[in-house]
Amino acid sequence: DPAMTFRPTRGMIMAAGLGMRMRPLTNDRPKPLVTVGGKTLLDHAIDRMRGVGVKTIVVNVHYKGEMVIEHLKSRRDVEIIIQDERDKILDTGGALKRALPLFKGEPFFTHNSDSIWLESWGSNLERMVQRWNDSEMDCLMLLAAAHSSLGYDGSGDFTMDAEGKLARRQAPRVAPFAWPGVQIIHPRLVARSPAADVFSTNRLWDIAIEENKLFGI
Repeated sequence: DPAMTFRPTRGMIMAAGLGMRMRPLTNDRPKPLVTVGGKTLLDHAIDRMRGVGVKTIVVNVHYKGEMVIEHLKSRRDVEIIIQDERDKILDTGGALKRALPLFKGEPFFTHNSDSIWLESWGSNLERMVQRWNDSEMDCLMLLAAAHSSLGYDGSGDFTMDAEGKLARRQAPRVAPFAWPGVQIIHPRLVARSPAADVFSTNRLWDIAIEENKLFGI
């Protein structure tokens, strides 16, 4: 029943990276404030999430964090919560773990600040909302074809079966899909985080894969 579709109203933008690979663009600004098409990467991400009904967005900051905080003061159309990580880089998983109470137990979007794409038909995030199944998924990833993704030079990250379940690429094989940095994730998965403060979201994906609860679209 389409009317039963759960619509995430919360999200998190990962904006704490050092931006090393974008130098010299990031010499004087953090990566999220690099502009593409006259708009910052951060605003592109916020606008994408707003477009599907997200109303509260957590933004974590580290490198040149004060510039991000200052920039976000101009956004009055969405509630922004700053997660200040200037004292310590938590990595992506650690950042989600710290932010967990802010999602109020609801599945939420995460969006890397350096992910950008052209929509071909409809909205990719809307397709994710329509595909989300709360009972069978702990995480739903937006995937891109590895061979046609600009700036991606790996051998692919994931393989997908007929139901959309994901598994990791097994070396030396090549996998068709790369993860461009957008997902819907359930708080129950983040709640199973390692005891450490600093860890990658990869640790959470491994748990989800083990239980057949990592899906892609």
